[in-house]
Amino acid sequence: MSQSMKTSGSPLAQVDPVWERIRREAEESAQTEPILASYLHAAILNHRSFESSLAYHLAEELGNKQAGAMLLQQVFDEAYESTPDIADMARADLMAVFDRDPACDYFLQPLLYFKGFQALQCFRVAHWCWNQKRVAMAYHLQSRISEAYGVDIHPNAKIGRGVMMDHATSIVIGETAVVGDDVSMLHSVTLGGTGKEDGDRHPKIGRGVLLGAGAKVLGNITVGDCSRVAAGSVVTKDVPRNTTVAGVPAKVIGESGCPEPARSMDQMVGCCEEEDGSAI
Repeated sequence: MSQSMKTSGSPLAQVDPVWERIRREAEESAQTEPILASYLHAAILNHRSFESSLAYHLAEELGNKQAGAMLLQQVFDEAYESTPDIADMARADLMAVFDRDPACDYFLQPLLYFKGFQALQCFRVAHWCWNQKRVAMAYHLQSRISEAYGVDIHPNAKIGRGVMMDHATSIVIGETAVVGDDVSMLHSVTLGGTGKEDGDRHPKIGRGVLLGAGAKVLGNITVGDCSRVAAGSVVTKDVPRNTTVAGVPAKVIGESGCPEPARSMDQMVGCCEEEDGSAI
């Protein structure tokens, strides 16, 4: 990474440092890979703001014969204009990916290439549509997100900011699920129900939780703040805060191992930790 990417005294860097960094990276990428220059100009450099670029790119990803990219871009633009916090959440999500994913070396990567980040931002607009009583559009976006990215999130789910979906393939999040701020989850995570019950039936994931690959958290239960759920675990009962659970069914095997598991991304379960025998 060049020094120009790390620091800048431009006015834009002071107003919106995330967008300024993305533009500088796009300019350098267009110079080093001319074949992609037209794409980078269309997706990044021809836009005046992060919101405009994000709306254009996501609409291009989701547009189809039922609702073309230009029409969907209008929906994204309206969401960002009426509720600026949606784009602020996107910035926080992008920073979470850059901070936690060792494969992420540039701000540009999540925006253009990481489907977990892209799916989450599309969900945020679908959630906005749901809250605006535009249920048909919300379901259309949910369907297209599933088709384009392999991620299925009900538009009524609630997801905080600074969330990372690493790899993201086959993530499923149900209608009444709640995901707190600063959560990290890997591919094949399910936040689902346990049957055909109605009402509030999906998990509530606390702040700073790390959900390992293939973890299944089922039912209207709570995973406490800053806990870890090991890969492949099946959780059907409440998880205390600051603990690690593992197994089928999941059991408490010790403390979470660090103050913020979602940030450390440490998924290794210590071989010296002893089970306390309490099923979760």
